[in-house]
Amino acid sequence: MLDSRRVVYISLMIAMGSAIHLIEGALLPLPIPGIKPGLANIVTLLALYLYGLKEGMLVALMRVLIGSFIGGIFLSPGFFLALSGSIASTLIMAFLLRQTKCFSMVGVSIAGAVAHNTGQLIAAAIILENRAVIFYLPILLITGIPAGFLTGYLLQCLLKRSDSSTILNGFIRR
Repeated sequence: MLDSRRVVYISLMIAMGSAIHLIEGALLPLPIPGIKPGLANIVTLLALYLYGLKEGMLVALMRVLIGSFIGGIFLSPGFFLALSGSIASTLIMAFLLRQTKCFSMVGVSIAGAVAHNTGQLIAAAIILENRAVIFYLPILLITGIPAGFLTGYLLQCLLKRSDSSTILNGFIRR
C-alpha cells in the first residue's frame, strides 16, 4: 500500500512530467519529425531512481496519456509512437538502474533515449506496415543521444544538490 506522502509525490511527478511534455511540444517544435529534447524524461528517471519500475512506469504512462489528451493527439499515431517510446525507455532505464552498477545517471539516460527512439520506430514500422522507417534511426540518434546526455546530466546535478534542496528532501525520504 502506498502511503499518502508517496502518492502526493508521484502525483506531483506526473503533473510536472505532463507540463514539461506539453511545453516541449508547444514551444520547441523542431523541423525534423519525431525529434524533441525529451526533458520530461527527467521526471520519469527521477521516479525510477527514487521509487522503482512500477512508479516510474506510472509516471511515464500518465505523462503520455495526459499530454496526449490535452495536446489533442490521444489514440493518434503520434500517441502510439510516444507511448511505445516511453515504455521502451522506462524499461531499459529501470533495468540499468537496478541491475547494473556500471552506468551513471547520464549513461542510463542516454540508453533510455536510444530505447525511446528505437521503440518509436518499431511502432512506426508496425503502424505503417513498412520496415524502411528503421533507416530513420541514425537521424533520431544524432539528436537523441545528446538529448539523453542533457537529461541525465540535469538530473545528476539535481540529485547532487538534493541534500540542501527542500524539494527533493521529501522525495528522498523513502
